[in-house]
Amino acid sequence: MARVLVVEDDPNQRLLYQVELQRAGHDIVTAKEGREALDLVEQVEPDLVVMDIQTPGMDGIDAMMRMLARDHRLPVILNTAYASYKNNFQTWSAAAYVLKSSDLTELKKAIKKVLRRSAAERARRPELGTVTVGKTGIRRK
Repeated sequence: MARVLVVEDDPNQRLLYQVELQRAGHDIVTAKEGREALDLVEQVEPDLVVMDIQTPGMDGIDAMMRMLARDHRLPVILNTAYASYKNNFQTWSAAAYVLKSSDLTELKKAIKKVLRRSAAERARRPELGTVTVGKTGIRRK
């Protein structure tokens, strides 16, 4: 079971994603906006983030870039109602880009595909752990 962080400011959509993705077998953690999501990434270490782009406070693109700066292997799926963001070069860092729909089939397919790809990459290159620089030197997680 994968731990998925869903970042969505609309409470009804957030609840829909939570219920549907739990039914699909995932452990779901939710956040309302980017800053909260950054805190949760540190606390719960999700396997995947599903990120809305337009959220209050810190937007999803900025939050994604900060997450990836911390751990470039963390897969982030951008989930937005706006196709125009696909032309923003910063969104190209996302593992997938899914347009919002009341039918979550495409999102569920993207989650499955991204998780499979992420697991395969980690299996091929286990030495690429997250490197942390601390007061006593460098250590791998």
